[in-house]
Amino acid sequence: MDFIDLKTQQSRIRDKIDKRIKSVLDHGKYIMGPEVFELEEKLSEYVGMRYCISCSSGTDALLIPLMAYEIGPGDAIITTPFTYIATAEVISLLGAEPVFVDIYNSTYNMDPNQIEDAIKHAENKGLNTRGIIPVDLFGLPSRYRIISELASKHNLFILEDAAQGFGGEIRGQKAGSFGDVAATSFFPAKPLGCYGDGGAIFTNDDELAEKMKSIRIHGSGVDKYQNVRIGINGRMDTFQAAILLEKLSIFNDELKFRNKVAQYYSDSINNDFIKPFIPKDYTSSWAQYSLIAKSKEHRDDVMSRLKEHGIPSMIYYKIPMHLQEVFHHLNYKQNDFLISEKTSSQIFSLPMHPYLKQSEQEKIVEVVNSQ
Repeated sequence: MDFIDLKTQQSRIRDKIDKRIKSVLDHGKYIMGPEVFELEEKLSEYVGMRYCISCSSGTDALLIPLMAYEIGPGDAIITTPFTYIATAEVISLLGAEPVFVDIYNSTYNMDPNQIEDAIKHAENKGLNTRGIIPVDLFGLPSRYRIISELASKHNLFILEDAAQGFGGEIRGQKAGSFGDVAATSFFPAKPLGCYGDGGAIFTNDDELAEKMKSIRIHGSGVDKYQNVRIGINGRMDTFQAAILLEKLSIFNDELKFRNKVAQYYSDSINNDFIKPFIPKDYTSSWAQYSLIAKSKEHRDDVMSRLKEHGIPSMIYYKIPMHLQEVFHHLNYKQNDFLISEKTSSQIFSLPMHPYLKQSEQEKIVEVVNSQ
């Protein structure tokens, strides 16, 4: 059994992918080929934002907007400690400082009620808070109404980290459209993934879009040999765009099946576990289906039983960002973010993908529920 089954998905669209790849080989435009621009147009339409800037990874999709905002030393960016390293890494990479706020114990997303305390914390360290990076964890968008109100009050930009959230919604509005700018990832394990690294950035801001397009190609101006700012090599290659075009064509259908699997889990797993909470009017893309065990020992026991039955499981995330060695210099300590720390010690994730057979789902539930 696979944690994520990419083979079955590929068999469904293999002929179309092969035709797409052959087309790229025939025209030979391997960098910024026509498929890249076709993909950007379709992603922009899907999310509902004027601009989509494709790029080489989800990490670069976070980095490029921060570079466009000229984030650097002396700046602070507020984010969550319960996330993948890339969210905080890009802040530090530019010489700025991540300032963390804890999460809700229900959705595991950023608790915006702590943002103003984080701003004060940054001020006390002599930092200028410039923006907020909420994370749409496990496929569920963050509380953007509250976050947007606070961002407006304090003149902060919002960079939505929709790396896991692509396909999620709030009242029909798509993840990737809630911030001033948004980033997503097409890493193969994501709900919409390519066969390598890839990412995309979304915005409605004309000036910001032009800056990000420039940064993506070494800070280029009117042509690639005129450089007007410092940039990176952040382009998506044409092969990945070609593959994503075919995967996007079945994405909504796959989301329906992800939701069916999630519903079966939630209906069938016993109450020894805290199951995912989806607020009213929210839709998750179910990048992960995660449970909270009664304790670390309980989690370890369940994961061991799953392994014995050939069922993979994962932990997202074992160590919150504020306790990672790389951020030791920020002077956070144990018990600074109690919910993130407790969640890290008890959470685990079950196989989740659109091609999970009913018999496999039943086997997973049986093992999880067994004592």
